Amino acid sequence: MTSVTISSFAEQAGRPILMGRRWAVSSGHPLASWVGAQILEQGGTAADAAVAIAAALNVVEPHMSGLGGDLFALFYHAETETVWAVNGTGPAPLEAISERFRGGIPERGPLSVSVPAAARAWELLVQRWGRLSLAQSLAPAIELAHEGFPVSHNLAASLRAHADLLASYSHSARIFLPSGNVPRPGQLLRQTELARTLEMIAREGAATFYEGELAERLSRAVVEAGGLLTRESLALAEADVVAPLSLSYRGWLVWAPPPNSSAHTLLEMLGILQHLPLESWRPLSAELLHAMIEAKKIAFSDRERFTGDPRFGSTLPEDLLDSDRLRALARTIDPHRARPVPQRREQEGSQTTSFSVVDPYGNVIVVTASINMAFGSGFVAGDTGILLNNRMTYWHLEAGHPNQLQPGKRVRHTLSPILLTRDGSALGIGTPGSDAQVQILLHVLVHIIDYGFELQPAVELPRWRHRGPGQESNWPHGTMDFVQVEGRLPNVTIEGLQARGHRVERLSRWGPIGSCQVVHRIGDPPLLQAAADPRSDAYAIVW
Repeated sequence: MTSVTISSFAEQAGRPILMGRRWAVSSGHPLASWVGAQILEQGGTAADAAVAIAAALNVVEPHMSGLGGDLFALFYHAETETVWAVNGTGPAPLEAISERFRGGIPERGPLSVSVPAAARAWELLVQRWGRLSLAQSLAPAIELAHEGFPVSHNLAASLRAHADLLASYSHSARIFLPSGNVPRPGQLLRQTELARTLEMIAREGAATFYEGELAERLSRAVVEAGGLLTRESLALAEADVVAPLSLSYRGWLVWAPPPNSSAHTLLEMLGILQHLPLESWRPLSAELLHAMIEAKKIAFSDRERFTGDPRFGSTLPEDLLDSDRLRALARTIDPHRARPVPQRREQEGSQTTSFSVVDPYGNVIVVTASINMAFGSGFVAGDTGILLNNRMTYWHLEAGHPNQLQPGKRVRHTLSPILLTRDGSALGIGTPGSDAQVQILLHVLVHIIDYGFELQPAVELPRWRHRGPGQESNWPHGTMDFVQVEGRLPNVTIEGLQARGHRVERLSRWGPIGSCQVVHRIGDPPLLQAAADPRSDAYAIVW
């Protein structure tokens, strides 16, 4: 392929362009999307459906997200036409001091566990914007956990790849390796202990997770195994409603959660591209991808300088998204030469999930949730059924770094749900992918906004991601300086990137670069659209 046209990729889209009038759901698993649809049909809002989807994904995508992790969300309230961000991320345990990790931060196990805040966020979403009870939203997930669900091919592959990790912990092995075997695709996987935990939260609220009986059992299991998740640390978990950041791009307002999320990097990248001649470049061209990669390097350099927990003094410069500053940064991009970055060692990527909902009331929510790497710490806490995160690996140990480890501090996150609004329309988009999240979202949004792609073809376009030394989130934060591209990317584009000095690694045709879910509410009376990524088990439903 030597040229790229909008129509050629629209014709190649493997999934249909979904449209409806009442509601739309897109998530990382068909069963979770169906659960969200059920909640909407019961009269629930996008917030109610989001909590139901999050809980269902805890069951059917246990390696990605759940009660043992965190989330960020953006909520568009149709009646007031306002956007709010929800920060559902927990802090470092109280005993997590840098001196304890002089030999480095362990990648897995109980000592890699940070305080999870997902349960607080679930409860907040229902209380603030829901019409149903928390118990109603959790009911489908409880049923799935009790009765079991057929293991997908993707989950079976991940279980097989991480069998040694799960076998290291008795409760993890008992749940995920029944009878010592890796579940096959289609085999029923039951999680009765998780079902009982969800039932307890449905009855007693999130307080039991952080201050009650469940907190006692959870903390005891972790501390006895050598971790730092004491009851005092669990009690620190909060979920907050905060004002999002925003940037105007081509007539759209683009909204992102503020730090400790690093979603502001997407706004900075878009702001830089706004001052470059995208209209003279073709979709998927080397000129376009080179500009996006170079903008990413600039934005991530700013992230290393500024981004951390604002409660501990890390604040973004007031002019970070100023148009004059972004124009000046755009001028520093050499259209013919890649900006080099020194080299360090590579590390494993993170596993996350993202989902979006439009409800019949016009509200839109997008949520990105995670336990960090696939299966997080690998550690299921006793008889709770809760698989815990390994988010401690996101900390920096260097003194003076804005993301330096401190007890009670929220770590810098890659979770980056994004909302766009314009003239009564709202678009919610998110993806897993750790540091690739904002790069994937940039790629998809530019092709939607600047090149007129429909949602599904834009999601299915071949992707890239840049890895930069000192710019990766997982400790020790190093990698080689290179660009990964999916094998479907045109040869002329790959050759153009290489000619500019980019080291390019070609992946499979559908490489493991995220799983982007999108919903879009257009006009009044509304037209609803949704897209789901074929790179995963993702599935969209509209009505």
